[in-house]
Parts: sequence; structure tokens; C-alpha cells
Amino acid sequence: MAEPTQTPVPPPRPATDRRGRWVAILTGALSILIGVAYLVLITVLDSRGPLQPPPPEALGVAAAAAPAAAAVAPPPG
Repeated sequence: MAEPTQTPVPPPRPATDRRGRWVAILTGALSILIGVAYLVLITVLDSRGPLQPPPPEALGVAAAAAPAAAAVAPPPG
């Protein structure tokens, strides 16, 4: 008769292995959440239409007409 073979029992995992696994799962879920939030933000920003340049007042450029002296300058010569 053949003797029954025993399968070796693996030693119990240390607590640091279990903690590392949970950290990896949490980090992966967080990165997926950030990626989805980024895609939603880009979709919302793209749905607003093409970008328009800012008005000249926003850039500090005066949109008023040129001073009257410069507009009525005599021609050279």
C-alpha cells in the first residue's frame, strides 16, 4: 500500500503582507477615482465650446479712441 502524501501547509502570512495588500488596493482605487474625476472635468470644460479671447479691458489695454491731438496731426512735409 502506498502511503498518503501530505501537502505542505504554507506558513501564515505576516501582518505586514496583509497591510501592504490593503494599501495597494486603496491606492489603486484612489488613482482610478482621480482618473475618472479628471475625465469628467475635461468633458465639462470641452462642452462649453471653443475658447474666446479675453476682452481688451481684461488685459489692461485701453479700448478708448486715440487722443484728439494724435488723430488730427498734420501730414508730414
